[in-house]
Formats: sequence, C-alpha cells, structure tokens
Amino acid sequence: MSTPAFQPIAECGVTAQSQAQDYHKRWLISNDAGTWLNRALCPRLAEISVELRLGYLVMKAPGMLRLDIPLDVIEDDDSVRYQIRLGEQTVDVVDEGELAAAWVSNFLQIPCRLLKVHPEMEAVHWPA
Repeated sequence: MSTPAFQPIAECGVTAQSQAQDYHKRWLISNDAGTWLNRALCPRLAEISVELRLGYLVMKAPGMLRLDIPLDVIEDDDSVRYQIRLGEQTVDVVDEGELAAAWVSNFLQIPCRLLKVHPEMEAVHWPA
C-alpha cells in the first residue's frame, strides 16, 4: 500500500502529512503574465519542497531561506483577488504578496507570483 502524497502547491514538492490533504493544490505559481507554471514550463518547481507546520505552509528550496505562508487567512481584501485561466477553467485566486513573489521569482529566475485558490472557488479542474 502506497503512502498518500499531497501537493499543497501545484507542481511543487509533495508531502505525506495527513493534514496536507485539506490543502492539496490550494496554491499555484504563475508567471507575471498570469500563466500557470507547471513542470513542463518550469522544471525547477520540483525542487521546491513543502510541509505544513504550526499553521503555516513552509516552503524550502536549494540556496533559499525558508518561507512560511499562513494556511488559513480570511480572504476579505478584494484588491489581491484575481482570475486566471487553468486550461478551460477560470479560477479565482488570491495573491500571496510581494515577499512570496520575490521568493519564487528569485528561485525560479523569472518574474512570478504565488497564488492561492480562493476558498469560495468550486472544484478546480487541473490540466493533465
């Protein structure tokens, strides 16, 4: 029997932590044009490891300090809410801010943003 693997950030590292099931593919990384980045477009995504610790999504990558993102934030600031296209679906997302954007941009060496699927968003149909 295999251990379940959850991917809190789509296309990044996986974790077997059982509490991660509720956060599976809750986040994604997009370039500055609003295009979702997958491993085909950006293979270095696989080098970003994630774990859940004390109410935070903890991101680590080679050569980078760790980054902690709060797991459960009440999303009431519409100024950071956007819509992006994922395959044929339009998805409501929330931008995680400049620090997270700087972290992922620095590691991936392209301008990009860490986005969280809005909690009110219905099921996301991730492209294969």
